[in-house]
Amino acid sequence: MPDSLGLVDRPASAPAPQPDRRSARSLRSAVVAALPWAVLLAALPAAWSYTNVPAVDVLRYVAYWSLALVLPGTLVHRAVRGGRGNLPEDLGFGAATGLLLELGVWIAAAATGQQHLLRWWPVPLVLAFLAVPRLRQHWRVGARRPLPLAWHWSVVAVLLLALLWAVAQWRLVPLPPVNHSYYQDLLYHLSLVQELTRDLPFQLPQMAGEPLRYHYLSDAHMAAGSMITGIPPATVLLRLWLAPVAVVSVLVTAGLARDLTGRSWAGPVAGAAAGLGMPVAVNSAIADGAFAFSFSSPSQTYVLPLLVLLAGICVDAVRGRPLGVAWALLPALGLACAGAKSSALPPLIAGVAVAVAATWWQQRRRVPWPALATLLCLVVPMGLGYLLFAGGGAGTLAPQAFAFLHAMPQYRETIGAGDGVRGGGLLPFGLSRAGASGWLLTFVLLGWWLLVQLPRLIGMLVLAGPRRADPAPWLLSGAVLAGAGGIWTLHHPSLSQVYFWLDVLPFGAVLTVWLLTLVRPPWPVAVSAAVLGVASYLLVPMMPRPAATMVGWMGVLGRSYLRLAVLLLLAAFVAIGVRALLGRPDGGGRRRTVTVALAGVTAALLGASVARGVDGAVRYVQVAPGLPASVAQPSTVTAAEMRAALWLDEHAADGDVVATNVHCRPVPTTAHCDARAYWVTGLGGHRTVVESWGYTDAALAANGRRGLGYVRQDPPDPARFALNERVFRAPTTADLDRLRADYRVRWLFADTRAGEVSPALAGLAQVRLVSGSVTVYELR
Repeated sequence: MPDSLGLVDRPASAPAPQPDRRSARSLRSAVVAALPWAVLLAALPAAWSYTNVPAVDVLRYVAYWSLALVLPGTLVHRAVRGGRGNLPEDLGFGAATGLLLELGVWIAAAATGQQHLLRWWPVPLVLAFLAVPRLRQHWRVGARRPLPLAWHWSVVAVLLLALLWAVAQWRLVPLPPVNHSYYQDLLYHLSLVQELTRDLPFQLPQMAGEPLRYHYLSDAHMAAGSMITGIPPATVLLRLWLAPVAVVSVLVTAGLARDLTGRSWAGPVAGAAAGLGMPVAVNSAIADGAFAFSFSSPSQTYVLPLLVLLAGICVDAVRGRPLGVAWALLPALGLACAGAKSSALPPLIAGVAVAVAATWWQQRRRVPWPALATLLCLVVPMGLGYLLFAGGGAGTLAPQAFAFLHAMPQYRETIGAGDGVRGGGLLPFGLSRAGASGWLLTFVLLGWWLLVQLPRLIGMLVLAGPRRADPAPWLLSGAVLAGAGGIWTLHHPSLSQVYFWLDVLPFGAVLTVWLLTLVRPPWPVAVSAAVLGVASYLLVPMMPRPAATMVGWMGVLGRSYLRLAVLLLLAAFVAIGVRALLGRPDGGGRRRTVTVALAGVTAALLGASVARGVDGAVRYVQVAPGLPASVAQPSTVTAAEMRAALWLDEHAADGDVVATNVHCRPVPTTAHCDARAYWVTGLGGHRTVVESWGYTDAALAANGRRGLGYVRQDPPDPARFALNERVFRAPTTADLDRLRADYRVRWLFADTRAGEVSPALAGLAQVRLVSGSVTVYELR
């Protein structure tokens, strides 16, 4: 007879083989669950080696992530928030915590000049977890919350696809030195990585002596990785940092989805939707704010694991769960997010404010003190972050409705054709003078954007069900709405308001998957609808680009609306039909039919969204790798120029300042050129008297002056620029002495492709290197 625990009585003398069988099954399950992770751990170094990263750098970087981020972060996360009950989530949340800890020790090293000790920072922490009895338990997983085998395989499949996308980015960006035209933002970030290996206070590397104000903590992560491993900063930036951070982002998103839904399968689906998903594609000619990860904007990718980790703690707090010492993580993570991406924290703060209001209303006007404390723990770091980091364009945000229309060809080629670089005003210039047809096009475009973003927006329907009493969906929905509002109510000269939306894409993905778990469709229904969504993207051809007229664009948009409506209706009918074939095992009724149709629409949207992301990664990989550019192309930096800059990085002392005549893209210096060269400070690794000024606050504030964009404005310090240019064109001992005295210049980096270099300079300074068009001089 079974006892109260469900066990069966047996004679005392009878053997009990079950434990052995259970142990064997447990071992087999562990091995099978470990296999996909072994594949991932083999694929990542293979991808780096495939894209020309030296094997010794691969080994160093793997050791750095394992010992300096994942290990200490996992121990601290278990101690502060408790274990996740399984190793993959423990390591994912631990790695995100490790990124936070690294920022703390990096800033301490920069403040004290002890960067050489950075590689040893985990040692005292690990020893503490070994020596203190109460901390030793955190070396183990703890109370088990095992994950199904399918979870391991499906999450790793998502991570491998994300790695495929990363490989596609790397193949198009060769490592220096090579003839190549790098995207200017990568070189700008490389110059910041170089700067952040120095002591406080940090300076703007393109204009020595000017304070650095920028959300640079993603660059601090790369600087710390370079200093700890000894790997060149260019290799860290152009290859190594991206994939591990993307992996951690997917893992913490999957963990948040599992926490909220209570379903293990929700984790991989949310991870795929957040990391690979894109808007539903039935028309290629529209800007959509598409992908959460970005290679060209390191700050965007880097902030995601920190932001999702922070959101998970905020969810616990607004639900009134005791946090204990985890309360300390809230302001620390808030400041880290503010310093990593200035657009990341405001939407989350808006979401917490919505949760506070909803809780206050549902609790019959009783003050939700834990939720209010959470809000305070975020608002204060945002204010502090604005004081410490805001710059490089963050201060040029201004309110303007529909400013995101500038990203759309439908607007630029019609009513916005005369806008130019104008900013300001409550409406874009063209729209403010548009008639009824212009406003009709505007609302059609806004509606279209909302429709293609349905994979990120439909999850807010969670609030229409029984979960509306839970503050968590209010928090996530408020953040998603704030992110969308940032796109459509703010203006930035580079359309950087889009990052308010990109930052909340993981929250939208989690909400959508949460909705799918609440409507509880039979798995054949969900799978059939998702397959339909995949097929709709892969099989339906894109419409050709129309003539650049109002009529042409309205016709394409009208047909696009029709295509999307057909897809959603077909997904609903497929879901209802599959459920009917199953014999309605979950009951009938009109209400259930509606929920099954909603499940079909949601699954189809997720399928189409992820299919577009995966297809994009595959197409990128199929593109031929970036071949060395022709020297004749004006924007190309030659291999000889890059070798000269790398030589300077190796031979100049850390505190040396460089004067250079390189300022522009293309290389020749002309009036009102595109002042975003950045390769002398990036590859050369040293501050300059004046290099490029396109991203300075002064240039951004002058956007639109004399009809020019901010990148073509005059140098912000004309006297400094004039002195710098005279040194190369008509050098005198007095000017060289002034450079030495006022700016601590020791090196001159002269490029004849950038402008005239006087032969007299060789008589006033020592020639140290000649490489192609570059001559490097050292001042005596």
